[in-house]
Amino acid sequence: MNPRRPHLLFLLLVCLAASGVNSRAQSEKIITVRILDSRTARPVAVSSYLVRIDRQETVHGDWLRMTEDGPGKLTVPASAAVVSIHVTYDSSMKTYVNCDSVKDGHNPVSHWYQVSKILTSGVVAPNGCSKLTETANPGEFIFFVRKQNWREDMQEYSAQ
Repeated sequence: MNPRRPHLLFLLLVCLAASGVNSRAQSEKIITVRILDSRTARPVAVSSYLVRIDRQETVHGDWLRMTEDGPGKLTVPASAAVVSIHVTYDSSMKTYVNCDSVKDGHNPVSHWYQVSKILTSGVVAPNGCSKLTETANPGEFIFFVRKQNWREDMQEYSAQ
């Protein structure tokens, strides 16, 4: 057996592993997500994430990972065209009210945001809860939330 053969085999395995990592990176898109309190513009404490893509009902809570300093990293498939995010609080299924839908009435609708626009120029969702604004960088999605008021809380409770 050639003494160089194990080294070549090892090198081949390293190259294959590296190409697998590279192909995975090309099959996903990463978006920086900032979830802010609508009145203070401070990051909010979130219990769980309800991420949906392409108007599908399937929820992908594990696609969004928050970092220590606040912004999160959302990883979506390369084929994802639009995204919608909702978040919960108090270690329950109480959902923050997304401030882009407060003017939609008692049954807020999900607003969908183009992944391509988020990646190229950044997107700030409308803040219908207050006059605070923010500026997004390319690859960044910012949205404002508030906790449910007592009326919304009671409606959610009676619906269960």
